[in-house]
Amino acid sequence: MGRDFRWLLASSWTSNVGDGVALAAAPLLIASMTSSPILVAAGAILQFLPWLLFGLHAGAIADRFDRRRLVMVANAARAVVLAGLCAFLLTGTANIWIVLAVAFLYGTAEVFVDTAGSTLLPMLVKPADLGLGNARLQAGYLVANQFAGPPLGAFLFAAGTAWPFLLEILCVLLAVVLISRMARTPVPPRTSTGSGTHEKPHVHTDIAEGLRWLWQNPPVRMLVLIILVFNVTWAAPWGVLVLYATEHLNMGAVGYGALTTASAAGGILATLCFGWLERHVSFATLMRVVLSLEVLMHLAFALTSTGWVALVIMFVFGAYAFIWGTISTTVRQRLVPPELQGRVASVNMVGVFGGMVIGQALGGVIAQFWGLTAPWWFAFVGAALTLLLVWKPISQIVSAKPVSDTQAIEIQSNEP
Repeated sequence: MGRDFRWLLASSWTSNVGDGVALAAAPLLIASMTSSPILVAAGAILQFLPWLLFGLHAGAIADRFDRRRLVMVANAARAVVLAGLCAFLLTGTANIWIVLAVAFLYGTAEVFVDTAGSTLLPMLVKPADLGLGNARLQAGYLVANQFAGPPLGAFLFAAGTAWPFLLEILCVLLAVVLISRMARTPVPPRTSTGSGTHEKPHVHTDIAEGLRWLWQNPPVRMLVLIILVFNVTWAAPWGVLVLYATEHLNMGAVGYGALTTASAAGGILATLCFGWLERHVSFATLMRVVLSLEVLMHLAFALTSTGWVALVIMFVFGAYAFIWGTISTTVRQRLVPPELQGRVASVNMVGVFGGMVIGQALGGVIAQFWGLTAPWWFAFVGAALTLLLVWKPISQIVSAKPVSDTQAIEIQSNEP
């Protein structure tokens, strides 16, 4: 798929190693400084709060500037934030408030990295290669971020609190160097809004244009809504998964960690099968199968009380979740015009994290009043009803044609 794709892939994999290290080290650092459940939970909330605050702005900015350079600048900002944290740790002056502030600043920079980064692949490969390209990028996330990074982060944290973050700085900076080897990506073309001026509109105008386009494009709108709703139902039980594993399944802390490992292992297996699946099974069929497995997964967790059964379920979950993530991203990238990739991707991500916030809040309340299996029943019923409603529209999503530049201009020019 070309030299530039290889540089993008290398940069993504390298960055994911650093993120995986932090995935284990950051919660350990917070837990070493406070025993307050509220402050520990705040550390988790700060992972997705920047998306809700800045996600739409990041999408608009990604559609205004050189996206490759934006990724480089945002990654450099992440390295600077981490360097400040290491300075506090090495001098013994770090405290929980500094760590939480660092988490927020780091998460904000990550919003811009992920948003701009998600727009690069459609600029580098042919539409027919988007599926395979996304699969390879997702494989890096699974292997580096979910599988290899966390154990390495925990090991380094045991050696010294600053070591995992020093390694993360090296990974982030190396990712900047690797992506800098790509050819310069052109600034996305601007579309006329009918104002008769060549000046760039206000960023809020850009955001409104992206939302208007999404609302007036039924296939992409439906895809974003599916992702939002299924994230609500998924996050409801996932928010109390640690309690479900340790108290309901009696798996202990090690068993809870094994659930995450089983999920990553299933995803890695799916990376090996995706090319064959893409060639032999339609995307519409794959999407229906994956969402059906999601419904059955919730039911299986609601019914089981055995640890090894839960591990099998998580393995299957990891496999089909990888396939869903790859297909949904590919379909969206094929349907969205180049000049709107950032804004539509950001709306999608805001929906993902917004759904997680809503789902985790619901799951906590449901578990508090009706027990640890109740969120799984809620997720089963909600996902099943949603699947019935979207079963037919899935074919329309997959069969939709990309919007041409002319159509994009016309849509953006229309009043809501």
